[in-house]
Amino acid sequence: MKVLLVKPYTELKVAKRLQEGFLHLEPLELEITAGGINKKHDARILDLSVEKKPQKIFFQTLKDFKPDLIGFGAYSTALYIVKDLAGKTKEILPRSHIIVGGVHATLRPYDFNDNCISAVVRGEGANAISEIIANLEANAKLHNGSNILDPTDPDFEKDAGKNPPTYVDVTSIPLPRRDLVDRAKYFCIWTHSDSGKADKLFPRVASLRTSLGCPFSCSFCVIHHVMNKAYLQRSPEDVVDEIKNLKEDYIYFVDDEMFINIKRVTKIAELLKEHKINKKYISWARSDTISKHPEVFKLWKEVGLDVVYVGLESMDEKRLEDYNKKTGYETNKKAIKIIKDCGIMLHAAFIVHPDFDKNDFKRLEKDVIDLCPSEVTFTVLSPSPGTPLFVHHKEEFICDPFKYYDCMHTVIPTNMTIKRFYQHFGRLYAIALRSNPLRVNKIKVPLKDFFRALHYGIKYVFSLYSIYKDYPESLHHLKKDELLEKAKKEGFSYDD
Repeated sequence: MKVLLVKPYTELKVAKRLQEGFLHLEPLELEITAGGINKKHDARILDLSVEKKPQKIFFQTLKDFKPDLIGFGAYSTALYIVKDLAGKTKEILPRSHIIVGGVHATLRPYDFNDNCISAVVRGEGANAISEIIANLEANAKLHNGSNILDPTDPDFEKDAGKNPPTYVDVTSIPLPRRDLVDRAKYFCIWTHSDSGKADKLFPRVASLRTSLGCPFSCSFCVIHHVMNKAYLQRSPEDVVDEIKNLKEDYIYFVDDEMFINIKRVTKIAELLKEHKINKKYISWARSDTISKHPEVFKLWKEVGLDVVYVGLESMDEKRLEDYNKKTGYETNKKAIKIIKDCGIMLHAAFIVHPDFDKNDFKRLEKDVIDLCPSEVTFTVLSPSPGTPLFVHHKEEFICDPFKYYDCMHTVIPTNMTIKRFYQHFGRLYAIALRSNPLRVNKIKVPLKDFFRALHYGIKYVFSLYSIYKDYPESLHHLKKDELLEKAKKEGFSYDD
């Protein structure tokens, strides 16, 4: 059987600018899914996010490869792209079978209720695809009533409304098929340096997942809904074995929250040291974990942890309480000091709430300057499809909440006009770039990399300033009450 796994492209300019200039990770979710396909089958991965002419490449691949099974992974922003490509695929290859998985399919499978789609996968794709292929070979039904749904089945709507299934045993999830992608296309800007210089600013980066899920329930986060509150952890030995076999020296841990189990991550670090594995790492960690266990991050620094992404979200107690973050100002402040004292680069992530006024932006600008030198990024609070927050705001959407759900575009009314909001938002990033450790610490980098970073940095900041242009011009100068009124009259309303 010929199997084609497809990662959709993005249509949003800001996401394109980010992928072009700073961070473009491999399609690990599809590589892991491909790991569930028996090697007797001809499996391929097509990552349309790295293609300049994605539609042309996609249709040419269909005609040349003629796959029997096409699987799409989909975040919410790709919902309409996937449905469009699926429909056109059926016209070109009417006998093919099309399946869809990913975050949106897990949370809102009923959005893929389309005759051209054979199955909607909820949860882990690698385990599901082996079952789907076996059923296709046996000419049996694809629907299993839990994590594989058939839109043509009479019980589809009923099963699609249930919570995501219980997740599989983590030991049953196969290793990713990294051989199915061109690994030279994936990178992450690496601004850390212990020596005052960097041999390369844009190294090839491998993505690695040591755990799935998170035991916390932050109000803005979708993970505990996607995972149905499960938190799966691979063994330290299994993780280190995969790291050992990676060709890349730079690794980005894509765990939702890697450092929750201190005993496990300590063991991973000890094994890395024992096996003399010399690689460099980026990972996420919570500020309360860092505050309680500074010794763990000192150990991880010894084995190569260069950058820690910390979701500080805010330095304001009230907002942290509203976000159900379970941390506070003092915890954040302590974590910042620990990471810096360890010699690890801090990447601080903040949330910009649509209700921000001028003073809120000014306070956040000061927070950025106080963190200097650090990497600092921002997202806009956006209700995630499939969550209670989404239902709460379902009649306030000023734009399609699926197409624009990238956590950079606001989908609910802003306190100030949209144009003014994004002028302040762009200014935040401009200040953050001026506070970047490369500039502040005067890190020596190859001239080519310096100009590349400068070029894409300018393009990225300008794309942020002009996000408001992605909205209809009629919305640009409306205030919050006017936006709310317009949203309720003409906006997008979704039931969950």
